[in-house]
Amino acid sequence: MNKDQIPCRCHHNGPTACVTQVPIFNHLEKTYLDEIMTMTRSISFNKGEHIYHAGDEADSLYIVNKGQIRIYRLAESGKEQLVRILNSGDYTGELALFKQSLHESYAEAIVATNICVIKRDDLQELLLKYPTIAMKLLSEFSNRLEQSKKQTTRFSTETVEKRIALFLAESIDPDEDTDELTLPMSKKVLASYLGTTPETISRKLAELEEKGLIKQKPHKRIEVLDLDALLLI
Repeated sequence: MNKDQIPCRCHHNGPTACVTQVPIFNHLEKTYLDEIMTMTRSISFNKGEHIYHAGDEADSLYIVNKGQIRIYRLAESGKEQLVRILNSGDYTGELALFKQSLHESYAEAIVATNICVIKRDDLQELLLKYPTIAMKLLSEFSNRLEQSKKQTTRFSTETVEKRIALFLAESIDPDEDTDELTLPMSKKVLASYLGTTPETISRKLAELEEKGLIKQKPHKRIEVLDLDALLLI
């Protein structure tokens, strides 16, 4: 964790927001949620600051309260490989809860971001007291493994255009009454995530726009004009 960041007790309903929006906690009764909140710290990061680096001790669960975080790895060549993007309510660091280890990836704030942190010892205590939390974590592990398998399959079987189309479709917020989305990363990072080049990303987006499937807007906004046709590419 960035040593310049100063931990503080959450404010403006910070701990409440962190705890209640996370699936591994939000099924618990209020009394239990209050207990979890006493173990939670709030830390803010500016855009571009790292929450942790590869090689740092992995000893905490990090929950995104507000903002976005990208998790990425560095190949021996120095090339970045995006692992996933975390939005509000998402979390990382859960593997550290079961064993002492070091981070194998980097976590960087994409925008100004506030996170809530729960130390390993505190969360292990919660797992013993409330087994349903452990079951929720196991479910999340299963979901992430499935997502990883899906990503690997796409690399080997889908065209670049199909990968881009699926990424756009999955980036639409189902809770919003709009088919607009904001690309959560630069085209360079997106290209790394989808296994292609930034030039190909730009060209394919332009082709999708020419087909009337999407409309590119300022500030990395994209409107999906025909979701059904996009998914059939």
